[in-house]
Amino acid sequence: MNPFDVFIAYVSWDGGGKSRPVLAYLTDEKNISVYQITTQYEQKSKIIQANYYKINDWADAGLEKQSYIDTGTLIKLPVSVINEKTPLGKLSDKDKQKLIDTLEKK
Repeated sequence: MNPFDVFIAYVSWDGGGKSRPVLAYLTDEKNISVYQITTQYEQKSKIIQANYYKINDWADAGLEKQSYIDTGTLIKLPVSVINEKTPLGKLSDKDKQKLIDTLEKK
């Protein structure tokens, strides 16, 4: 598992959870810190949209359609919730740099 790889992980919240694509950001042997990835953008409020980074090269990341990284919350998960140890893909160098620039502005 490497930073900026895209995986499917089980993400839980109060009252539920689901398997979803996530972007690995920080990793160690036991835990992984991720940002959730979503395709839902248009119906979100402007406040929520402001926290989304649009993945320009979404196919390179192994995603099936236009997707967004929710930079609002970095989630720490145990490595065991990663469904597949092989990533779907990874962010392109261009997307990686633009995401880093976006995160540094926060």
